[in-house]
Amino acid sequence: MAAGERPLNEVKFLTVAEVAAVMRVSKMTVYRLVHSGHLPAIRVGRSFRVPEQAVHEYLRESFVGVETA
Repeated sequence: MAAGERPLNEVKFLTVAEVAAVMRVSKMTVYRLVHSGHLPAIRVGRSFRVPEQAVHEYLRESFVGVETA
C-alpha cells in the first residue's frame, strides 16, 4: 500500500447520483468525467462507484482562485 492510501474497507464509495449532488452537476456530467478519466471510478455491475476522496481531490485541483489587485 502506497503512502496516503487507505485500506479498501475504509474507503467510502459514492454513486453517480451522490457525486452529482456533491458537485452540484448533472449525472451526465459525472459520467463524462468518469469516461474521460478525470474522475476515477470502479464498475459494479452496470453502475459506477467513485471514491469519495477522489471527488474531493478533483474539486480541490479544479478550484480557480480569484486574485485581488
